[in-house]
Amino acid sequence: MTHSTTTTPGPANGSSTSSGGGPAAPAAAAVLWGRTKAALPRSYLLIVLVGIVIIGFIATPDFLTVRNATNVISFSAIVAVLAVGQFFVVLTGGIDLSVGSTVAISTVVSALLMQQGVPAGVAVIATLAVAALVGLLNGVLVVVLGLAPFIATLATLSIVQGASYIIQSTSLISISNTSFVQWFSDGAWLGLPNPVSIFLVVMLIAAFVAKYTTFGRRLYAIGGNREAARLSGLPVSRDLMTTYILSGLLAGLAGLLAAAQLLQGSSLIGQGYELDAIAAVVVGGASLFGGKGDPISAVIGCFVISIITNIMNLIGISSEPQLVIKGAVIIIAVFLSSAGGVARIRSALRKRPSSRSGPGAQNTPPVPTATVTS
Repeated sequence: MTHSTTTTPGPANGSSTSSGGGPAAPAAAAVLWGRTKAALPRSYLLIVLVGIVIIGFIATPDFLTVRNATNVISFSAIVAVLAVGQFFVVLTGGIDLSVGSTVAISTVVSALLMQQGVPAGVAVIATLAVAALVGLLNGVLVVVLGLAPFIATLATLSIVQGASYIIQSTSLISISNTSFVQWFSDGAWLGLPNPVSIFLVVMLIAAFVAKYTTFGRRLYAIGGNREAARLSGLPVSRDLMTTYILSGLLAGLAGLLAAAQLLQGSSLIGQGYELDAIAAVVVGGASLFGGKGDPISAVIGCFVISIITNIMNLIGISSEPQLVIKGAVIIIAVFLSSAGGVARIRSALRKRPSSRSGPGAQNTPPVPTATVTS
């Protein structure tokens, strides 16, 4: 019996073709995509931010003024610090709704202490300690008692807000301590206003922790798969507790910035800040399911929202349409970051009918066949 095998010519294994449509082009594109994938969200946000600035310049001549820029940056510094703390919680798959009320009680505590003659430095330390205790309470509710982060921090929001009303007891508590105001509002360091310097330092430290420390890598692992992280021996409970304490501590710092800018302590300050912080994090590309994002993108997301709000204020849009527009921005951001919107768009683009059917199109190489005769 004689066996003969006939194989049609085809590309050799491991070979590549230089003409378009060969296997080398998709492979090269895949390698290039893999190398730049991590940088795309931040690059995209920067492009969006520049586009919004251009729109603001076209929409109103008051946008690109020194006074307006100072106001935007000063306000954004508060939310940016909140967004960094919120980012670490969201990174683990949690959420912290209590940061706005923590800002409020921080303004009240700091203003009340300084009104009683306590030195500014002592008042600052005491205020940050109170804010860290709020974060500790959140951590106990979530980690020890096993409550869902949404419910736990919503309850803490109510508790802290009520406590700030009780502590305030009067209408407003004025702040006249010049050292405190100089540290957190009017002063400058290396030519930058102190609020800007503070949020930049917080952002850079957070970015370093998230990317280059074992703690940051553990948080990504916890957010990606908490059970797998626990089975791998990671200190999941301790790290979760730390993130909520860190979020409370940064909310206290944001409260100090707000108190110095407004020169008062009030239980009404900070209302809605928790939503602004969460919006900044998701607009920055973080996933609400955890395991994705970075602090710098969260801060850029904060500036995107702040500048959009500032433009709407300058052109006279009332508060109700502003809420609608801000909600639409959040929906789009969550769809793209957490709901798989980017993957869905790519899948839809891949399913489009191929247009490579013209005279110059490459023909598909024939599949090798074998013929057996006996």
